[in-house]
Amino acid sequence: MRKVYYIYNPQTRTYDRIYPTIRQRALSILRRLFIGMGLGIGCFLLLLWIIGTPSEKELRIENSKLLAQYNVLSHRLDESLEVMQDIQQRDDNLYRVMLMAEPVSEAVRKADYGGTNRYEQLKEMANADLVVNTTKKMDMLDRQLYIQSKSFDEIIELSKDHEDMLHHIPAIQPVSNKDLKMTASGYGTRIDPIYQTTKFHAGMDFSANIGTPVYATGDGRVTEAGWQSGYGNLIVVDHGYGYVTWYAHLSKIDVRAGQKVIRGQVIGKVGNTGKSTGPHLHYEVHLKGTVVNPVNYYFMDLNVEDYDKMVQIAENQGKVFD
Repeated sequence: MRKVYYIYNPQTRTYDRIYPTIRQRALSILRRLFIGMGLGIGCFLLLLWIIGTPSEKELRIENSKLLAQYNVLSHRLDESLEVMQDIQQRDDNLYRVMLMAEPVSEAVRKADYGGTNRYEQLKEMANADLVVNTTKKMDMLDRQLYIQSKSFDEIIELSKDHEDMLHHIPAIQPVSNKDLKMTASGYGTRIDPIYQTTKFHAGMDFSANIGTPVYATGDGRVTEAGWQSGYGNLIVVDHGYGYVTWYAHLSKIDVRAGQKVIRGQVIGKVGNTGKSTGPHLHYEVHLKGTVVNPVNYYFMDLNVEDYDKMVQIAENQGKVFD
């Protein structure tokens, strides 16, 4: 409905109707038009600010999906790293123990990629912490997979040599049970028979008659065969794989340095030479340069009962002959 305007006339004391000019009407229409357009644009901008453009809305949805995928990926990487840790423990504590190999060092397994700026570009991305941490986990898993693959390659090679290694491990007694008078003393701290002082006994003493056969306890090569102070007539056999055995106080040496021997081969005779107080064989086992308890290496020569008896005898405070 069109508005009607009036003006008061003091002379006639009445209200006279005013008829606007075309110019006034045009200005009024334009004013209303501009006000309406301004309100419309303002509402439109406010709406864009609140809900965004369709492309921005779609971008936010995509970012939300991407963030969810990164979280899922990070969780799965954590699970994969746990599985990898189980594989590593099985490798070190089972496969390598069975094959008598050193475990892969923690420093090698956990080694990080070099370069401090490797993840620098990722720090400029949205949700940078999540992206960087997920990428680090992927790199860690990739690195550990590579190390584990190399370890399994080594395990395969070791398993191929396992049968040969079993022949070389010193796994029998150097003196047969039927020839033994007694096992005089085992590995550990004992009383010196001459000086009567406490000392570490690095092997086992097998008491037997002079001339009793002494056997090589595993395949190997003789590295020493002759007299050595304290040990008397001594034979040293290198079995490979880190194993070396010593046979001391012999009355006779039946092998020479450089000669190959096999398990069970007679290499000498029990004697009483060197620093010895009675006929016996002093026998030592060295593993990678360290003297170890020989009683742990008779598993191919004794049944369960005999082995248990041998362990009990070896752990006593028996008489030392050297």
